[in-house]
Amino acid sequence: MAELHVELVAADRKVWSGAATIVVARTASGDTGIMPGHTPVLSVLETGPVTIRTVDGGTVIAAVHGGFISFADNKLSLLAEIAELADEIDVARAERALEQAQSDLDEHAERRAEVRLFAARGLKAHA
Repeated sequence: MAELHVELVAADRKVWSGAATIVVARTASGDTGIMPGHTPVLSVLETGPVTIRTVDGGTVIAAVHGGFISFADNKLSLLAEIAELADEIDVARAERALEQAQSDLDEHAERRAEVRLFAARGLKAHA
C-alpha cells in the first residue's frame, strides 16, 4: 500500500506525525485531498478540518486555523498557526465560544468554533 509521511505542526508544537494514505485539508483553492504520488503542492491553509486516514485504517481529525500546506516527494507538511486534535477539544467550551461569537456577530470566531465542533464531533462519528 502506498503511503505518505505527514507532519502536522502548530506554531507552538508538533501536533501529529505519521504515515497516511490520504489527507484532506481546506486550502485557498477549496478542499484538497493529497494521496501518495500527488503532484507537488504549496498553498495557504484555511480555517477548517484536516482529516488524515492512517495506514492502519484509523482516522485523525484536527481543527486547523490558518497556515500553509506543502507536499513533495510523498512528504506532506501542514504548518498551522493553531491546530488541535479532535480528542483535545473541549466540546462544551467550543459550544460556548460559538454562542458568544454568534451573539457578537463575529464571523471569524464563529467559523473557528464551528470547525472545532466539527472536528470533535467527527472523531466521535468515526469511533
